[in-house]
Amino acid sequence: MSEPTIRPERPSDRDAVYRVNEAAFGQPDEADLVDRLRERSSSYLGLVAEVDGIVVGHILFTPVTLDPSAGSGQAVGAADVRGLAPMAVLPEHQRSGVGSALVRAGLAACAADGAEAVVVLGHPAYYPRFGFKPASAFGIACAYDVPSEAFMALERVEGALTDAAGVVRYHPAFGG
Repeated sequence: MSEPTIRPERPSDRDAVYRVNEAAFGQPDEADLVDRLRERSSSYLGLVAEVDGIVVGHILFTPVTLDPSAGSGQAVGAADVRGLAPMAVLPEHQRSGVGSALVRAGLAACAADGAEAVVVLGHPAYYPRFGFKPASAFGIACAYDVPSEAFMALERVEGALTDAAGVVRYHPAFGG
């Protein structure tokens, strides 16, 4: 298999991105979420992975907010925090490095776009290899009822999450 090429998502990728997300998750929910976020989010950062000219993976980052009311932290109006969700790779290309390439390229693209931190709800054995730590280490919790070890954060700018305790709220499109 060829090495994946990672590039920004284009409007012409919409159908391929939908198919990747539907196949990777075995249902259309995440694919529908990507469509909603594409339409509703003012800051949508999507990348695709291609192998031999075929889209085989997709990663998406959208802004999140930090509600300090549930914690002792301050409002994080100045910090640009993005949520990584979803990330999908066609089943036949999983465990081949496509997902890792997408995450690395996506984090670099977020940094280039001004993001100071990234949060992810994901597998606790996978994302730490990219520098993610349990978000609870920063005093941050997820708005969803999830295991604390599965909700992680990564500072792209050192100190961006210092004194930023609270609850992360994803874009309203995540609710449907």
